[in-house]
Amino acid sequence: MDNTHYLAPHETYELHELLTFKNVCLTKATMMGGIAKDPELKSILQEDVSMTRDQLQRIQEFMTNRGENQ
Repeated sequence: MDNTHYLAPHETYELHELLTFKNVCLTKATMMGGIAKDPELKSILQEDVSMTRDQLQRIQEFMTNRGENQ
């Protein structure tokens, strides 16, 4: 079995930190989008929410697959 599919402990920790940060960003953009009055700002925040959800999903898939499909 090839050990290159495993993440080093520091890599796992850094990905966990990134997931935590992106979750905070998602929460903030979602909340701010709910109270924003300007349509352009609402659009920017909604786009950020969508991109952040995609990024979170990709990071979680990477951690689950550990790069096996790379």
